[in-house]
Amino acid sequence: MIIRPIVGSDAQQFLELSNKLDESGFMLYEPGERKTTVEEQRKSIERIQFEKKSIFFVAEVDNKIVGFIAAIGGKVKRNQHSAYLVLGVLEEYQGQGIATKLFHQVFKWAKEVKISRLELTVMKDNIKAFNLYRKEGFMLEGEKVHSLIINGKPVNEYYLYKLL
Repeated sequence: MIIRPIVGSDAQQFLELSNKLDESGFMLYEPGERKTTVEEQRKSIERIQFEKKSIFFVAEVDNKIVGFIAAIGGKVKRNQHSAYLVLGVLEEYQGQGIATKLFHQVFKWAKEVKISRLELTVMKDNIKAFNLYRKEGFMLEGEKVHSLIINGKPVNEYYLYKLL
């Protein structure tokens, strides 16, 4: 397995990964809702590469992208010390330490670019992810009540943070 920064030529594979992850029901997009084209994805990846406080790392197994972690950094003086994280690993590759390796790579990067606060949200019923985040040192900060509507029903999210 290789953990590396994403590059523009990953656009097709990353888009396919994102669409598969959407099917899990635990990502922000509903299954089939994502309408991003490969070209739009490539441009988005290339934009991120020029931001000092944001990065995407991908996990690659046998030349296939099977997971990612994105860190989106604050853009103004008051929040440039923080980054919001999004993580996804294909279900068939979960439990193999991939998410842990992605987290450790982003922790290292964050220290290098002087980010001292990482934050993320997780749907309240995604116990597996919640437990992983706690294992990686994230602390429960609060609960976002009715932050999402899924299948017509309100869903709460936990807000977690980690100080580096």
